Amino acid sequence: MNLFQVFTTIYTIVNIIIAIDILLDNRDPSSTVAWIMVLFLVPGVGIFLYFYIGRNHRKQKTFIKKRREDYEILNHLLSNQLGFIDYGEMFKRNFDDTRGKIIPLLLNNTKAPITVNNKVKVLQNGESTFSEMIRAIENAKDHIHIEYFIIKDSHIGRMLQATLIKKAKEGVEVRLIYDAVGSFRLGKDFLNPLREAGVHLKVFLPVTLPFFGSRLNYRNHRKILVVDGTIGFVGGLNIGDEYLGKNKKMGFWRDTHLMLQGEAVYVLQGIFLADWYFVSNENIDNLRYFPSQGYCGEKIVQIASSGPDSHWASIHQAYFSAINTARDRVYITTPYLVPDEGILLALKTAALRGVDVRLLLPIKPDHRTVFLASKSHFEELLEAGVKIYQYGKGFVHGKVFIVDHNFVSIGTANLDIRSFKLNFEVNAFIYDKEVNRKTAKDFFEDLRVSKRVYLEEYVKRPVLHKIAESVARIFSPIL
Repeated sequence: MNLFQVFTTIYTIVNIIIAIDILLDNRDPSSTVAWIMVLFLVPGVGIFLYFYIGRNHRKQKTFIKKRREDYEILNHLLSNQLGFIDYGEMFKRNFDDTRGKIIPLLLNNTKAPITVNNKVKVLQNGESTFSEMIRAIENAKDHIHIEYFIIKDSHIGRMLQATLIKKAKEGVEVRLIYDAVGSFRLGKDFLNPLREAGVHLKVFLPVTLPFFGSRLNYRNHRKILVVDGTIGFVGGLNIGDEYLGKNKKMGFWRDTHLMLQGEAVYVLQGIFLADWYFVSNENIDNLRYFPSQGYCGEKIVQIASSGPDSHWASIHQAYFSAINTARDRVYITTPYLVPDEGILLALKTAALRGVDVRLLLPIKPDHRTVFLASKSHFEELLEAGVKIYQYGKGFVHGKVFIVDHNFVSIGTANLDIRSFKLNFEVNAFIYDKEVNRKTAKDFFEDLRVSKRVYLEEYVKRPVLHKIAESVARIFSPIL
């Protein structure tokens, strides 16, 4: 047997072993098929990709430890603040609509407290969001906690940096978590001045060569800012100049964020502190980070987190349940439409039973393959009666989910498999008619500058487009 035959034999055995490992992992069937196709259709590269981004580390010891600590921290710090189990039972008994389904679901699958003393402000786009964030930071008296997927060394990034340095020098505690992959271009020129001023910096799951595979997939996609434990921000915007509204490549950048005051901020704080423990091993249990709120308002808000450390895909399940319990309307804004079969079936079923289902997506791609995978779902959704629109002014990056007239979700989770199963995410679920009315109004304003996709026109697209979409869809479970 010559050297080539020996190599071929070893390569074949390795492929078979990996294929068996994929099968025994009991993934979603589409994901299993996609990975086995990559393994055998892209020789050598398939093995590399599997070991670096394909292995399922959802149950590895690191994340099991994080999950345990999350629950311990949240339960300890929130037990004296919120009687959330009683709230859940109350809402389950009194609401026969989407609220009565989602509230107990999120209590059970992610232990997400229901809070009733809140003020909610919906922020459109970067200018209003960043101005509110900078104002809150400038007024901080005790502490500032920031957690972001992407922080860029940019105009708005430098503005944030200068404000944090100023507050740290004044004696305000500042803690900052940034994701290693999302913020991989963030260099010492940006970070060192923060450290020197006393800002506590931590990177989430650092990526190191050559063994970065176990960490490349599971990224912290959360965007959280908590100031003095009384004001919180969460939503779709990262820290970068494109989020200010203008982007040379994409045009106008449309996004949505939230400013919260009240008990819901306790939960954002708890999520941040749990993540801080994970990245620093520093267990912060001082109730000074959970100050008395006083009366803030009467908005009902539930903050839910999800990620590979969660036993259940909580936000995924909440979306699925909300679509299935919708009576009148489902309006969704998302930059990416790469759902699993469950969400896809729920959308089609809702439309077929007469619910007004509308999806707003970008008309320009920021990731070509994901864009094609998104479009591969258009035809079957249109056939079921789902109305699809593509934003015409530039790129839409918001993650807004509106159901009927008293349910809204705004947060970091996209309508894709990566957000549902791989990334660490956080969403605010708001059960309020006024917020629903406001976000629905914004949604229709966006539709006015969007192009509707019609089935009779879409089916006539070139054959090459159909092939490209179909290929992208095959690999969508691993995008």
